[in-house]
Amino acid sequence: MLIDYGRISTLEQNHDLQLDTLTQAECQTTFIETISGGKRHRPELEAILNSLSSNDTLAVWRLDRMGRSLKSLVDIINDLE
Repeated sequence: MLIDYGRISTLEQNHDLQLDTLTQAECQTTFIETISGGKRHRPELEAILNSLSSNDTLAVWRLDRMGRSLKSLVDIINDLE
Protein backbone atom coordinates (compact mmCIF):
# COMPACT_ATOMS: atom_id res chain seq x y z
CA MET A 1 0.00 0.00 0.00
CA LEU A 2 1.23 3.51 -0.78
CA ILE A 3 0.78 5.76 2.26
CA ASP A 4 1.51 9.48 2.29
CA TYR A 5 2.33 11.92 5.04
CA GLY A 6 1.84 15.66 4.75
CA ARG A 7 2.59 18.32 7.31
CA ILE A 8 2.40 22.06 7.61
CA SER A 9 3.74 24.04 10.53
CA THR A 10 1.11 26.75 10.97
CA LEU A 11 -2.55 27.38 10.22
CA GLU A 12 -1.49 30.19 7.87
CA GLN A 13 0.01 27.58 5.53
CA ASN A 14 -2.03 25.05 3.56
CA HIS A 15 -1.61 21.45 2.46
CA ASP A 16 -2.72 21.95 -1.15
CA LEU A 17 0.64 21.62 -2.91
CA GLN A 18 1.53 18.53 -0.90
CA LEU A 19 -1.88 16.94 -1.43
CA ASP A 20 -1.86 17.62 -5.18
CA THR A 21 1.52 15.94 -5.59
CA LEU A 22 0.67 12.98 -3.39
CA THR A 23 -2.71 12.53 -5.10
CA GLN A 24 -0.90 12.27 -8.43
CA ALA A 25 1.23 9.52 -6.89
CA GLU A 26 -2.04 7.63 -6.23
CA CYS A 27 -1.52 7.10 -2.52
CA GLN A 28 -4.19 4.93 -0.93
CA THR A 29 -4.01 6.45 2.56
CA THR A 30 -3.19 10.01 3.54
CA PHE A 31 -2.11 11.30 6.93
CA ILE A 32 -2.07 15.10 7.28
CA GLU A 33 -1.25 17.21 10.29
CA THR A 34 -0.64 20.82 11.24
CA ILE A 35 2.21 20.85 13.72
CA SER A 36 5.78 22.08 13.90
CA GLY A 37 8.36 19.65 12.58
CA GLY A 38 10.35 20.38 15.72
CA LYS A 39 7.71 18.75 17.92
CA ARG A 40 8.76 15.33 19.14
CA HIS A 41 5.15 14.13 19.47
CA ARG A 42 3.39 14.20 16.10
CA PRO A 43 0.24 12.06 16.36
CA GLU A 44 -0.30 11.43 12.64
CA LEU A 45 3.33 10.48 12.02
CA GLU A 46 3.22 8.17 15.03
CA ALA A 47 0.02 6.58 13.63
CA ILE A 48 1.79 5.93 10.33
CA LEU A 49 4.84 4.43 11.95
CA ASN A 50 2.64 2.18 14.09
CA SER A 51 0.52 0.99 11.16
CA LEU A 52 3.07 0.35 8.41
CA SER A 53 3.70 -3.20 7.30
CA SER A 54 6.68 -4.53 5.38
CA ASN A 55 4.74 -4.27 2.08
CA ASP A 56 3.85 -0.58 2.52
CA THR A 57 5.60 2.39 0.95
CA LEU A 58 5.69 5.72 2.75
CA ALA A 59 5.64 8.83 0.54
CA VAL A 60 6.32 12.44 1.48
CA TRP A 61 6.28 15.54 -0.67
CA ARG A 62 9.69 16.66 0.60
CA LEU A 63 11.93 15.25 3.31
CA ASP A 64 11.60 18.44 5.38
CA ARG A 65 7.93 17.54 5.86
CA MET A 66 8.98 14.32 7.58
CA GLY A 67 11.67 15.75 9.83
CA ARG A 68 13.12 19.09 10.67
CA SER A 69 16.72 17.97 11.04
CA LEU A 70 18.97 15.25 9.70
CA LYS A 71 18.95 13.62 13.13
CA SER A 72 15.15 13.44 13.20
CA LEU A 73 15.11 11.93 9.69
CA VAL A 74 17.69 9.32 10.70
CA ASP A 75 15.63 8.49 13.80
CA ILE A 76 12.50 8.01 11.68
CA ILE A 77 14.36 5.86 9.15
CA ASN A 78 15.67 3.72 12.01
CA ASP A 79 12.08 3.36 13.27
CA LEU A 80 11.02 2.22 9.80
CA GLU A 81 13.64 -0.52 9.74
